[in-house]
Amino acid sequence: QVQLVESGGGPVQAGDSLRLSCTGSGLSFSQYALAWFRQAPGKEREFVAARARDGMGSGTYYSDSAKGRFTISRNDASNTVYLEMNGLEAEDTAVYYCAAGDISPLLTSYYYIRASEYHFWGQGTQVTVSS
Repeated sequence: QVQLVESGGGPVQAGDSLRLSCTGSGLSFSQYALAWFRQAPGKEREFVAARARDGMGSGTYYSDSAKGRFTISRNDASNTVYLEMNGLEAEDTAVYYCAAGDISPLLTSYYYIRASEYHFWGQGTQVTVSS
């Protein structure tokens, strides 16, 4: 049984930093692209960041809002993916989800930003940023 479990969310002040973690079981992260999505109240789930599986053509992708502030990293040995978030803003308030998908590292960012390309999802962790 595949399970992804996020942690690290919570209430913070604008300008603060948070590090989200997602640990997987029942699958080997080294075989999957990993990503973070988020969903704010009343809004659709949106792409935040993705990291291709290591190897030829592997890449890292960010949404415009995440670029320069957030960093995605992965540790396949521990089956964990991280999202380091700096300079948090009230607009970053959302439930953050990690996801794993069987996406070829040779494919373009078009595939990595689409939620439909990811097969496994965590239950989410709430991030609340107060201004």
